[in-house]
This record gives sequence, structure tokens and C-alpha cells, in this order.
Amino acid sequence: MMNDQLNFEIYSAYIYLGMAAYFEDLNLGGMAHWMELQFFEEFNHAMRFYRHIFERGGRVDLREIKKPQKDYASIIDAWETAYEHEKLVTSRIYKIGELAEKEGDRAALTMLNWFYTEQVEEEEKTMTIRDKLKFIGDNIPGLYHLDQELGARPPVTPPPAESFAP
Repeated sequence: MMNDQLNFEIYSAYIYLGMAAYFEDLNLGGMAHWMELQFFEEFNHAMRFYRHIFERGGRVDLREIKKPQKDYASIIDAWETAYEHEKLVTSRIYKIGELAEKEGDRAALTMLNWFYTEQVEEEEKTMTIRDKLKFIGDNIPGLYHLDQELGARPPVTPPPAESFAP
């Protein structure tokens, strides 16, 4: 299951890169910036699984990554897709946790505790942006303001290098 999630986190990063491209095509640079940073954040999540697999004596199994969606029916559709995707990631993390609990794998549970908190934040962020877009509707100045707000997102801080060292 850890290899499955490692690959799914890489796919998640790829989804956000596709969304960044969608927003670039619409000249929504702030939203594109937010999604680019989300791409890096998801890749950092993948690296946590990567390190965990090796730390436990496992073997990493990198698989083919499916091409992500790059076009959406609307701006709000893209954000709804992001929110639904984060809910899917959360359910996958919970399933891994249930298996780790059943197997008494305390090391996996310790690693997953970070993800439990992270997923609450991920769902909340995407849901809030989606809800703001619903509120804004067709208001162009409102969309412009939100795009500027999202463009101010600070860079993602990667985990310390030692967490990736063998």
C-alpha cells in the first residue's frame, strides 16, 4: 500500500501541474502559481512515502503515471476537482492507517499521523477557494482579487534534507 500511495502522490502532483497549465491558459497567474506550489507540495508528500519505504527495508516500485486532466468546464470546476481529489487522498491515507493499525505497524502509524493533519489542511484550503469562487460568481473584480490573493502564496518549504537521506 505504501508504494501505491507513493505513486498516487506523484500522480497528485501531476494533477496540480495540469491545473496550473489550465490557469496559465486563462491568464490567471495567481491560481497557476498556487497550483505550481501545490505540485511541489504533493511531490514532497511522495518523498515521505519514498523515504518511509526505504527506512523500513522495503523496495520502491515506481509505476507509470497517468496523464492528468488539463481542461475543465470552468474555473470553479477545476477547484471542485482539486477538492474532490484531496478527499480521495484522505480516504486512501485512512485506509493505509487502518491496515497499519490492524498489523500493529507503529512506525507507519507515526508517519501517517503527519498526513492526517496535512489532509485536513489540504481539504480545507481547496474547499475554501472553491467556496470563494461560488460566492464571487461572475464578478470579474472579485475573480481578479482572488487570483491576486492566491498569487501571494509563499513557496512550499520542503521537509529537512535529512528526512530524505539514507
